[in-house]
Amino acid sequence: MSEAPPAGPGSAEPGADSAEPRSGTPHRRAAATLFGLALTVLAADAATKHLALGALEDREPVRLLGGAVYLSLTRNSGAAWSIGADYTWVFPLITLGVVGWIVWMALRLRSLPWAISLGLVLGGALGNFADRVFRAPGWFVGHVVDMVSVFAPYGRVFPVFNLADSALVCGVLLALLLELTGRQRDGSRIGHGESSDEAAAQADAGQRERA
Repeated sequence: MSEAPPAGPGSAEPGADSAEPRSGTPHRRAAATLFGLALTVLAADAATKHLALGALEDREPVRLLGGAVYLSLTRNSGAAWSIGADYTWVFPLITLGVVGWIVWMALRLRSLPWAISLGLVLGGALGNFADRVFRAPGWFVGHVVDMVSVFAPYGRVFPVFNLADSALVCGVLLALLLELTGRQRDGSRIGHGESSDEAAAQADAGQRERA
């Protein structure tokens, strides 16, 4: 039997062309986390609104946790405290801009914490966007279904909100925390050098050169 010729400097190992680049894995993981979480939030928000409409319609507020939380069904045409109620059509346009920006960010995202943050924001934005588009009184002027009021019914202390609002707020707060701690959307961290994936890629390149 003849021996296989030794691999030269320009030859590739079997399967090397089909192997997945190391840098592609964190991007796909981050993108899957972002869109998976967004879909989960969207589905949960739709389910809670459906339940609220069925259980709280034409009913007095339900008092929970000794009055710390009330379930009060309301329909909001504006933002918090009904701000901008006469300009309902503006909110879907703002949401479309936010969704477009998040999708653009997802193309280069490599950080799981940022994926969670943007996934919460995207899911929350889409949850209320669906209300604006599909609910009464009409397309793009629909009223958002809210049902959670804290410390007093009907938003007397704090605006009535829903699960989508909660996801939005949590996502924005997490984004602020990530910015303050220097965590970048490409997986690196300001003041801490290159990301671990970049360091691993450079180490592999150095080993190949020495070989």
